[in-house]
Amino acid sequence: MFTIYDWFGYQLPNRERFQLIKEAGFDGVLLWWSDGFGRDCLGQNDYRKGPQIAREAGLFIENIHAPVQSENNLWLDNLDGEIVTDCYLQCIADCAEFGIPTMVLHLPNEDNPCNTLGLDRIKRITEKAEQLRVNVALENLWNLSNLAYVLDHVDSPRIGFCYDSAHHYRYYPKDDLLSMYGSRLMALHLHDNNGSYAQHGLPFDGTLDWPTIMKEIAGTDYSGATAIEAMNWDYKDLSVNEYLHKAFERAKRLEILKLRFEE
Repeated sequence: MFTIYDWFGYQLPNRERFQLIKEAGFDGVLLWWSDGFGRDCLGQNDYRKGPQIAREAGLFIENIHAPVQSENNLWLDNLDGEIVTDCYLQCIADCAEFGIPTMVLHLPNEDNPCNTLGLDRIKRITEKAEQLRVNVALENLWNLSNLAYVLDHVDSPRIGFCYDSAHHYRYYPKDDLLSMYGSRLMALHLHDNNGSYAQHGLPFDGTLDWPTIMKEIAGTDYSGATAIEAMNWDYKDLSVNEYLHKAFERAKRLEILKLRFEE
């Protein structure tokens, strides 16, 4: 199975976007669950309509990505901390409402170490996830101490790991994250480290060692899709169709690598 992050760039209505994703060969999408970062550039305010539109195009929804603008507030003992907690709890409820199995979540960064209140909030999130049978996949960024702390202190089949390839080698290249947390792998964000932002490039366009990465993924129990989380930031010369077909070709190359190591 092959999926792609739905907000990969280009100003398109969702209906056209999802149809083009399907025509390029993808089976499903990862949905950005917010109007943030200029997503509502067409004034449609339709991210909550995304699941229905994607399914009408023949795509399945692998996961949603919770909003990230206030992630560092999660441990704060104030109203901002409660607001972001309530946001994540609502995202879990939305997953249940729309029949989406997994939510991807950013924990606070290394400047904001987890505290007792923060762990209590994670436990509230865990209880909601268990109650509604929704997975919460914690993504690696510049947050390994918090990621490790939460995964080490919360023993729930509903709390797991979202592996992001370029974030891994940008922030913690010497740590073998898939060996550490591959047993709890729930989602993938596969992209390369090329381009203006040193991330979110198409696989094989940067310096990441994809045979090693796919071998490590093959060594886990992960059975989900090969998921591309690239952006068109450095591919502005490509039309949306050209970009999507290139992304699908790269996804197939990654899947071939993984299957080779599973044999």
